[in-house]
Amino acid sequence: MTEFDRRDRPEPPMDGDELATLTGFLEFHRATLAWKTDGLTAEQLNQTTAKSSMTLGGLLKHLAYVEQQWFHTVLHDREPLEPWASVDWKSDNDWDWHSAANDTPEQLKALWQSDVERARECVGEALATGDLGQLSKRAPWADGKKVSLRWILTHMVEEYSRHNGHADLLREAIDGEVGE
Repeated sequence: MTEFDRRDRPEPPMDGDELATLTGFLEFHRATLAWKTDGLTAEQLNQTTAKSSMTLGGLLKHLAYVEQQWFHTVLHDREPLEPWASVDWKSDNDWDWHSAANDTPEQLKALWQSDVERARECVGEALATGDLGQLSKRAPWADGKKVSLRWILTHMVEEYSRHNGHADLLREAIDGEVGE
């Protein structure tokens, strides 16, 4: 049975197997980002702090892209879906960050939630035919090396952990809401 903390985030299992632990931490960090961006207006989602151009809206859109890229494209070697398929990444390799200012909070949340749900489905599909050691069907880098599902899940925990630290700073600057 999953336990939830006071912010309604699922607690990672203390005695889970490798898969339950990895996905438990990933779900915890996904819920942390949802908490840090809940209830904000478009103006607030586009607010920066210090000398950074980073915004919470940009974080949502970037993490939607990262979910789609690692689980849909790299793990299963599927072509990117919209809006990612139409992006000219060569002209703006930070398009996910920059274009978020043109989206409403509802659009950003829906995009992120959709890509998170698709990522969960991709993991389930992969585990139906293999284990955490299975290699991605697409090499994520030009050297041709592939990564395991275990690596992708661990990387995603790291990606959310790093960006949730950014989200803490941005949210506190917006309305004083602080993390733990």
